[in-house]
Amino acid sequence: MSNDVGARLRALRTLKGISQRELAKSCGVTHSSLSLIEQGKVSPSVSSLKKILDAIPISVGDFFTLELDNNGQRTFYSPEELVDMGSGDVIYKLVGADRRDRALSFMIETYPAGTDTGREMIVHQGEEAGLVLEGEIEVTIGAETRVLVAGETYYYNTNIPHRFRNVGDKICRVVSCTTPARAF
Repeated sequence: MSNDVGARLRALRTLKGISQRELAKSCGVTHSSLSLIEQGKVSPSVSSLKKILDAIPISVGDFFTLELDNNGQRTFYSPEELVDMGSGDVIYKLVGADRRDRALSFMIETYPAGTDTGREMIVHQGEEAGLVLEGEIEVTIGAETRVLVAGETYYYNTNIPHRFRNVGDKICRVVSCTTPARAF
């Protein structure tokens, strides 16, 4: 067995929300031994590994085949790493823009006072949902228009013509999710 057994065990234990001490106690292995295994300093025997995995519980086969990482794809982004997909004064910060296989578009939208998505109504395939974080935004979906304020949400089919406009005198921030992912 290679040193990745320890890293894999630590990731699985963390994923399951089990402390190192708790796992050591429930499987009958000393805390220090478990710590050394997770650090990759000691390689457990097959029987020791099985004893540890039985306490989680997970089979040895599942332990080695379970996806525990993101296959090299980023998981976390700081605000300055988000890509702005907006135009004009409207800012659309797309989370995960570097993920080519995105199944959705998750954005933090910023509308300064008096800005909008444009005069033309927008139409595309999919669904969209959002939450107003601050300010107010006029949302038009087809023939229906409503001004939403902080805490209010929306959900609609995006093949219905739609438009967003900040009718307030303060900045408006919205978080939204669109499927399928739009190729910006």
